[in-house]
Amino acid sequence: MTPTSSLTTSPYHYKITSPFSSLNPLTKPQLISITHLLRLHYNTKTNTPTKLARFSRPSSNNIIAAAAAAAMATSQASDQTIKMDNLLFVEMGVGYDQHGQNITSAAMRACRDAITSNSIPGFRRGSIPGVSFEQMKLQIKLGVPHSLQQSLDIEKVKSVFPYGKILDVEVVDGGLICSSGVHVEEMGDKNEDCYIVNAAVYVGY
Repeated sequence: MTPTSSLTTSPYHYKITSPFSSLNPLTKPQLISITHLLRLHYNTKTNTPTKLARFSRPSSNNIIAAAAAAAMATSQASDQTIKMDNLLFVEMGVGYDQHGQNITSAAMRACRDAITSNSIPGFRRGSIPGVSFEQMKLQIKLGVPHSLQQSLDIEKVKSVFPYGKILDVEVVDGGLICSSGVHVEEMGDKNEDCYIVNAAVYVGY
């Protein structure tokens, strides 16, 4: 006699019975695997089995193409980040504007925070052979909340740096808008928002 199997369901559980179930009880993972193999999903409303949707596996060519595109995008992003041949230092800072809601003030403070605790005498003293002070280059990257980027005055941010040729000021989504916890009208507050900006200053030649 040919062994047979049946699928019995209820709103509360799934159970598979077979002539071999008493010898080899089915664990939950095995039960799930067998249910997937049957490709059946029991509809408790109509008491009828319905076919599950089949999902196609992406081809290896598609996976390779996607990985190559991601690698290229990462490479392009890296090329866009550093625009100088010789990078020497990366200075980082954070700036806040707790009252007045001025994102430019926060950005300027972030840049001052990045550079004011550092001294780079090498350019002026000629410590780098063949490189003069006039060849010093800067690149600034600012993390600014997206909704405030249009209000940022780039020229004022550049004025923070006393020397060095500024190649670029890159603004990306970042920073933070949070509550200062108090609304002080006499300090120019329109609300309780506090603006925070992150800065990275790349120095090289």
